[in-house]
Amino acid sequence: MRFRRAEAAALCAASLLFLISFYAYPNLPDQVASHWNVRGEADMYLPKFWGAFLLPMASVPLTLLLIAIPRIDPLKANIEAFRRYYDAFIALFSAFLLAVHAHVILWNLGVRVNPLTLYPILIGILFFYIGVLCENSKRNWFIGIRTPWTLSSDRVWEKTHKIGGKLFKASGIMMLLCPLLPPELFPAIVLFIALLTAAYTVTFSYFEYQKEAKAGK
Repeated sequence: MRFRRAEAAALCAASLLFLISFYAYPNLPDQVASHWNVRGEADMYLPKFWGAFLLPMASVPLTLLLIAIPRIDPLKANIEAFRRYYDAFIALFSAFLLAVHAHVILWNLGVRVNPLTLYPILIGILFFYIGVLCENSKRNWFIGIRTPWTLSSDRVWEKTHKIGGKLFKASGIMMLLCPLLPPELFPAIVLFIALLTAAYTVTFSYFEYQKEAKAGK
């Protein structure tokens, strides 16, 4: 099987996660900080092995799934129509995992990068690009806002993903502003954004499909 550049880069990034862990492992503490509260304090720990290798191990099936999707989707021809945007997402998601893992390792080696600044920026960039991907996606079974109504109509898919893409990009910008706000608001903002985006796009796709069905009578 031949790999595209983004796919090869993603596999290299997954390998790099393991290399980072192997290199840092002798110097890591017995209990590795793996989660931080709204005050930026570590409040969850994993045994050394799992703290070092859980994310690298999880990255392997995630990366393979991202690579497999364009090959196994029954509507793979539609994915090819926006493949360059999807390839960019694969590369961005791999960079996201790499940044998260680097933060965990560095923190446990004594290099304390503030998670209240780092994670809103990382998530904000990811959300913004998901918006770009949504706006350019075509109907398929794996990527995008998949409701019974978007999957049943190309027109409903297009309209839902245009509005959904704008919501994701706006959400990304809101995330990028989170370091300027009280840190305790961050979980509430993430939850609000997720629920609002999900509720609005599902409802929007339903009503758009109903409009299409009535027009077809």
